[in-house]
Amino acid sequence: MLWLREAWWGDQINPVGFAPYLDPQKLLLALAPSHLDLLASAEEALRSGSVALVVMEITKPVGLTEGRRLQLAAQEGNATGLCLLPEGMGSNAAQTRWHCAPVFDAARPATDSTLQRWEIIKNKSGTFKIWTVKWDAQTRRISVVSEAAQR
Repeated sequence: MLWLREAWWGDQINPVGFAPYLDPQKLLLALAPSHLDLLASAEEALRSGSVALVVMEITKPVGLTEGRRLQLAAQEGNATGLCLLPEGMGSNAAQTRWHCAPVFDAARPATDSTLQRWEIIKNKSGTFKIWTVKWDAQTRRISVVSEAAQR
């Protein structure tokens, strides 16, 4: 997994924090000097076939041309590209757009803190849905919580 962000950000990601979710040795962090360098690096990584996932933390919208280039590179390299955008920024180039938020249960405050609500808010294939999901630490997988299940 390659995680790209712009170099001007003052805070840093600690790969050890990913340990419950993935082996930190399989995470490569890279800082790009500019937005365009970040997009170019992501495109090359997606096309290479060397990484399964490229995460891009971006602060400016991705244009249609850049978005299409990223999509073609991901298809060519059989990889997934994930853009983390500030709330409300959006991108017309995205195949899908998701909103993720924590789910708090006031009745059971000590329960699993990984319970989340995932909502697909844009989908070029037309399907919209909301899921409640949780992280299963034992299997290291995300599982969908049944609507009738106890949380």
